Amino acid sequence: MAQAVPELIAHRGYAARFPENSLPGMEAAIRCGARYVEMDVQLSADGVPVLFHDKTLHRVCGLPGAVHEFPLATLMTLAAPERDRFGERYADNRLVSLAQVVALLEMHPHVTAFAEIKRVAVERFGVQPVLDAVLAALSPVAARCVLISFSVPLLAEASRRTDIDAFATNGGEKCGLGGVVSRWADREHLSGMGLGYLFCNVRGLPKSGPLAFESAQLAVYEVNDANVALALAARGVRFIETFDLPGLRERLPG
Repeated sequence: MAQAVPELIAHRGYAARFPENSLPGMEAAIRCGARYVEMDVQLSADGVPVLFHDKTLHRVCGLPGAVHEFPLATLMTLAAPERDRFGERYADNRLVSLAQVVALLEMHPHVTAFAEIKRVAVERFGVQPVLDAVLAALSPVAARCVLISFSVPLLAEASRRTDIDAFATNGGEKCGLGGVVSRWADREHLSGMGLGYLFCNVRGLPKSGPLAFESAQLAVYEVNDANVALALAARGVRFIETFDLPGLRERLPG
């Protein structure tokens, strides 16, 4: 029997070499052959989706405050160089709106995007405003996008909405939706939603045995070791999420 080789997702773009959630990082991941990219989404103070992971601007931008405290026009002027990792190499890098990434995806019809809606946005604006804003922004490429989140209320509401039916259609009752958990045991909170995907932290997985959750396709983050990736694929994991997609792909067979 042939060895199972997982498919790779570029976690926050090519984040090993570029600032995370940046347009250059997304472009580089796609140039390197990524068929799947993942990005983190929050809302600006005026309700516009932007790419950002953390609750505060400090680590990425070196500034006080949070994404939801500033209007889009201000956010688009902020440098996002991740100086602790890259020094001044990316001093000119700026935050990016979800609309800018959608324009990039429109130029690359072979790429599917996983958009993780951050809980901080849901806590600040509420489920409905966040879903409305993100679904509208992604609509031009909806058939190649999957909404994922840690937020159970957001996933529950999204699973009831008809406009999510336009999203990715490659398996699962609501395959345009995916849950994200830190620990494998937490998947129980997502039971019965008919999710197409389940993402789990590699450190939260059981040490052995097959992995499966309802009809969901499984993705594991953050993995950079080829042996770990292959072992997970043998246990039932389809996707591996990695900051270094090109490097990991070189170490995998085939």
